[in-house]
Amino acid sequence: MIERRERENMVRFIANVRGISEKRLMMMTDAEVEHIYETVYAKHEITE
Repeated sequence: MIERRERENMVRFIANVRGISEKRLMMMTDAEVEHIYETVYAKHEITE
């Protein structure tokens, strides 16, 4: 299980990079948010 602050940071990052609304992300499970975050972060690192 992820910490609340860590989840908030993940949600903000995903929302900023992918344009997914924070409200929509808040409705997802921790596992879903982590999966999206890891995918988005990996792609973001490649393009940087």
